Amino acid sequence: MTARRNFKNQVRARAARTGESYTSALRHFRPEAIAPEPRKVALAVAQTRVRTDPGDAEALRESGREVRALMRGAGRSGARIVHFPEGALCFPDKRVMSTDGPGTVGPADWDRCRWAVLQEELTAVAALARELRLWTVIPSVHRLTGPNRPHNSLYVVSDRGEVVTRYDERLLSRTKGSYMYAPGSSAVTFDVDGMRFGCLLGMEIHYPELFAEYERLDVDCVLFSTSGTLGNTAAQAQGHAAVNSYWVGLAVPAGPSAATPSGIAGPDGDWLARCAEDGSPSVAVAVLDNGSEAAAEAVTYARPWRREVRAGLYTGRQVTDPRSGDRTAAF
Repeated sequence: MTARRNFKNQVRARAARTGESYTSALRHFRPEAIAPEPRKVALAVAQTRVRTDPGDAEALRESGREVRALMRGAGRSGARIVHFPEGALCFPDKRVMSTDGPGTVGPADWDRCRWAVLQEELTAVAALARELRLWTVIPSVHRLTGPNRPHNSLYVVSDRGEVVTRYDERLLSRTKGSYMYAPGSSAVTFDVDGMRFGCLLGMEIHYPELFAEYERLDVDCVLFSTSGTLGNTAAQAQGHAAVNSYWVGLAVPAGPSAATPSGIAGPDGDWLARCAEDGSPSVAVAVLDNGSEAAAEAVTYARPWRREVRAGLYTGRQVTDPRSGDRTAAF
């Protein structure tokens, strides 16, 4: 560890002396290192209050105003893209929506949703994205043709105010899948200034195979939005970032009882930025820089090496030996 620490200090010293990135300085010591083309994108994650009745028009409008205020804050902070939590406009409560409720959870009655008001707020969000030249990832319910249930979705709005793609939650909770939503069917990626993003939603942080799928799709960052999950969500986000060697944006609701603030984890699993610890609505911004020290270690070395190992690097090196095959062989 001491030798490794000394080597990293040498690289840092050269980077500080020459003004080049950590990755460029690293190539001076390790010419064989194949680093990606330098790219940077400023990402903002938000935490917002969550309102639970899509039939309450004023609550929908208040959510929209809060989202747009945070978009402006992200823009002032230099963000190129802003990412919101599940429920930023509304997280329909299962009991509010239940045809058998509120005492009993049953099939959701989506006629209770003020669809026209929700569309107005989404349209206003898109217009502001165009005005600010700010990519915006905003969760909402996506209406389908009746009698199909809607999707629980993430809209990706470009800096021109256009919906360029949409991610639909695939691995729904039991209640969502039984009573409220139709599941999605595929992963979704989009590019901003050369950086590739993937999307996940709801309870999907519990499924490492979804994060591994995005690693195979060469994403630089996964944006995960949730209204809250069981377990240590922050630790899971850091783990997925470190295991897959990419950035993870974690967007969660604001509130005094929030288990963790929203934040951005680097490809080494460390937090780069976090929203207000007191649970107030806020944004946090970090620059995703593939020339940074964290990216050099994780993206330039760890990620390619893991891919090589997974592809069967050691299969041809396995040996036939009686002491290998005998699991009860003595010491």
